[in-house]
Amino acid sequence: MTNDDNRDAGMTLLAFILGAAGGALVALMYAPASGRETRAYLARCAQQARDQAADAANRVGDFVQQGRQSAVTAIDSWRQTASTAVDRGREAIEQGRDAVSYAVEQGREAYRQAKAQDLG
Repeated sequence: MTNDDNRDAGMTLLAFILGAAGGALVALMYAPASGRETRAYLARCAQQARDQAADAANRVGDFVQQGRQSAVTAIDSWRQTASTAVDRGREAIEQGRDAVSYAVEQGREAYRQAKAQDLG
């Protein structure tokens, strides 16, 4: 490397350092808040985010609970309806059995009467 190359590299490094320092100075001058204020702001934002997440979780929990209660109510209603239908079906079968028994008994009685008339 020649002297001119070393000088150009030095000038480039100096320009970079001066640019970085100038940028840092401008950043400090235009910074909206100090580091302490920024950390406090970020802590408040994080707390608000936690609070909002907890509220959302509670709302979801309430929604799930309402859905569960609706499902339980619907199942209980269905269970009652099914039980009523089964009871009615049993009553209908019992009435049908009684009707068939009565018809059979009437048929037997008619047969006995017809047989008694034929023999008599």
